[in-house]
Amino acid sequence: MEKKKNRSFIYLKKYWQLYLLLLLPMVYLLVFKYSPMSYILIAFKEYKLNMSVFEMPWAAQNGMKYFIKAFKNRDFIVALRNTISLNLLDLIAGFPAPIIFALILNEIPFKKFKKTVQTVAYMPHFLSWVIISGLCLQLFAPSSGLVNMVINNLGFDSVPFLNSPNHWVATYILTGVWQSFGWGSIIYLAAIAGISPELYEAASVDGAGRFKKMWHITLPGIRPTIVVLLIMNLGNILGSGFDRPFAMQNPLVMEVAEVLSTFVYKNGIKGLQFSLTTAVGLFQSVVCLFFLLLSNWLSRRLGERGIW
Repeated sequence: MEKKKNRSFIYLKKYWQLYLLLLLPMVYLLVFKYSPMSYILIAFKEYKLNMSVFEMPWAAQNGMKYFIKAFKNRDFIVALRNTISLNLLDLIAGFPAPIIFALILNEIPFKKFKKTVQTVAYMPHFLSWVIISGLCLQLFAPSSGLVNMVINNLGFDSVPFLNSPNHWVATYILTGVWQSFGWGSIIYLAAIAGISPELYEAASVDGAGRFKKMWHITLPGIRPTIVVLLIMNLGNILGSGFDRPFAMQNPLVMEVAEVLSTFVYKNGIKGLQFSLTTAVGLFQSVVCLFFLLLSNWLSRRLGERGIW
């Protein structure tokens, strides 16, 4: 026991600078991530502005009043349905896009052209959704949008990209893919760079072409990265950013555009129903955690590493 203490003391004395550097992020996590978790209790209490969260009275029905109220709220059910459907479509359309783009870039032999394509593909990531929604309005507006003006000049009727629910969903998903696929490919390109060149040389000696190398070397080489990112995306299946749907929605498509984040904003921030929207946020977080654990468990059952 004495020897273990001495070894621990010597270790800390040697590396105390590293632990000192670790102190700042630990304080950040405690102050901004963990201490606010006490306000989760608002979901189970009657919110009072002049009381601390611990002094507020418990809500009726054993504190479940606002969870029951949420599931009886038609707007919440619509927002829940839209969040799941839009995130699933995002996953189906958006998840393979950076993988395919990274595979194509990896096959381009001209370095200058490759760097130019990469730069152009990364640029949309740095645009805010307010700017992107403005671009969409200028391009896809029914009468004044550039795309519809071209369509009309060709003798066809305008396409309601932003007015029809089905067209709006397609525009929303494809815009998201365009905005994120370039930036998302960085991780896959880094994973591809870690594959041993000797494998490609051996495949060339055996007569393998580009497609066979991609299928039998590149894809298996980046499979662990694909699995980890897929798990993280599945864990966010009920999560949704606020800026993208809020910037792109309009009154004509609210039946498909209202998601949980905008529901929370309209009912919690603007409607002052803090207990209700805290309950919605807690439900959202618990479901996301469940999907994360389930997808990680499935990946480990199928022989992959998972995220832990």
